[in-house]
Amino acid sequence: MSRPVVLLHGGNVANWMWEPQREAFADRTVFAPDLPGFGERVAEVWPGLDAVADDVVAGVTEQGVDGPFDIVGLSLGALTALRVLARHPSRVRSAFLTSAPLQRAGAGLRLYCRMQLALCHAPWFWRAQAAVFGIPEDSRARYVEHGLSVSRETAAAMIAEVCTGGVPAQVSRYSGPLLATAGEKDSAAVRRSLAELARAAPQTQTRLAPGMHHIWNVEDSGLFNDVLRSWLDGAVDHRLVPVPQG
Repeated sequence: MSRPVVLLHGGNVANWMWEPQREAFADRTVFAPDLPGFGERVAEVWPGLDAVADDVVAGVTEQGVDGPFDIVGLSLGALTALRVLARHPSRVRSAFLTSAPLQRAGAGLRLYCRMQLALCHAPWFWRAQAAVFGIPEDSRARYVEHGLSVSRETAAAMIAEVCTGGVPAQVSRYSGPLLATAGEKDSAAVRRSLAELARAAPQTQTRLAPGMHHIWNVEDSGLFNDVLRSWLDGAVDHRLVPVPQG
């Protein structure tokens, strides 16, 4: 078995968001689980980040992987990956986290979250979100369909954790390679979160993906795949740009 890589999807989507990466990394053993409450597990209710992190590691182990793996997480998947680093540091060889919202929600984000819960069954809301996130036209129908499938209970539980913010205290137990990125056009709060992670885990390398929004593995799968390939080979792609100071 080639060295495994685990891909953790964002909120309001499922493991299908990783299809461009599954195709590009056919030479690797790739695990892209649906997290509880999403995709094939949409009937489950979100049990909390700690429980989901344990679920991810248990699922990989059940697939016959009892040693270290590379982990990749986007948005909610990045928050989950951080909990894996904190709770199971010996299981992770390297981590590539992108678009992680780590700051406590301000008034604007709290208002957005209330709006999302109120409109979670409105197709136009998810179509608008797809446009804001820069999701390509050929992927928008699937994004809308899945957003509508997530239960309000799961959405409320997930949003409550995301809005709390913060880096898990025990993430310092993980001392391996860590690359943290955000899209250059992602929200200011997500971009500021990179500094929070770097303070908690000093080995973190922080970069921005030029011209990208939040879900940039779909927005520009070629760039994302190149960045991930370089990272798995032990390097940081030269097209990523340093995070401005101040």
